[in-house]
Amino acid sequence: MKFTIDKHEKYVLIKLNESKLNSLVSPQLKSELILINTEGIRNIILDLSAVKYSDSSGLSSLLVGHRLCKNAEGSFIITGVNDNINRLVTISQLENVLTIIPSVEEAIDIIFMEEIERELKKEAR
Repeated sequence: MKFTIDKHEKYVLIKLNESKLNSLVSPQLKSELILINTEGIRNIILDLSAVKYSDSSGLSSLLVGHRLCKNAEGSFIITGVNDNINRLVTISQLENVLTIIPSVEEAIDIIFMEEIERELKKEAR
């Protein structure tokens, strides 16, 4: 699997450099997501701008990322989604589960806004 990982203080950006997110790539992506999560990182941005096609196993890896971040009280944001993958998400009725944002920059803004909200909620307790 070809990918780049860019670690920051509040989040990790993973850019998948594959044209297909299928049963050959999906297990490796799941492993990488789990590894990042066990390092204590709760906010992950997954950039799929190079991905042209995904199947159900690819969708499964996206759900793993979502679940890991949610359980860690963090955010899992997918960016760079093309029409084919968007259609798969819609057909699977996951558009209300997965957070899909057009650009990496917008995803970073959302991560910082959600982190501020979490801090304010902690202080309010």
